[in-house]
Amino acid sequence: MDLQKEQLKWMEQQMWAEQQTKLERYRILNHYAKPGEILFTGSSLMEQFPINELLMSNKMTQIIYNRGIGGFTTDDMLQYMDEMVYGTRPSKIFINIGTNDISKPQYRLETLIGNYRTILCRTKEHLPQAEIFMMAYYPVNETDKLPDIPGAAGMFATRNNENLRTANQAVEALAAELGCRYIDVNRGLIDDRGKLKKEYTIEGIHMYANAYQIILENMKPYL
Repeated sequence: MDLQKEQLKWMEQQMWAEQQTKLERYRILNHYAKPGEILFTGSSLMEQFPINELLMSNKMTQIIYNRGIGGFTTDDMLQYMDEMVYGTRPSKIFINIGTNDISKPQYRLETLIGNYRTILCRTKEHLPQAEIFMMAYYPVNETDKLPDIPGAAGMFATRNNENLRTANQAVEALAAELGCRYIDVNRGLIDDRGKLKKEYTIEGIHMYANAYQIILENMKPYL
């Protein structure tokens, strides 16, 4: 047990160091960002969106800056709004944040939505002309691609499709309350059981480029 705790602590320290490195990169990159373009921000599901490669493959000319950071929660984003939201001075912001909140054993929907509300209010204060698009949380697949690692089933204890659907309803209501736009870009990702399709997911949560191509098609009317 002590060894497992030490390993977990080491992994957390490694993740924190990687996150800090990404933040420093974003601080520097933001100096070179062209104002008035599009921003993608959030956690790993946004960071891993290969948007610039897909833009080239789809012969699209939009400029999109990606400031996602894997492992981040709404609490983390609130600490680093300059790096993740304000710094590129965008005209459109697409946000996907909160799934790591849902993954935590102490998850409470009220806390997630309270933090999300603060993120949006601060963004509207700093970037009053920017359009804000709140993306629906993607479904998961806790059966077909369960990774062969200890404790894998625990990944979906609270991060399950029922909680994700409930959170999406709350996020949609929050968008309406604050004058933002909620967009559900999950069309084509879900199988007949309501799960993320097996061929699109790495380990039940994160996704391959074929899934992101579908998401991009669904996003085109908003870009």
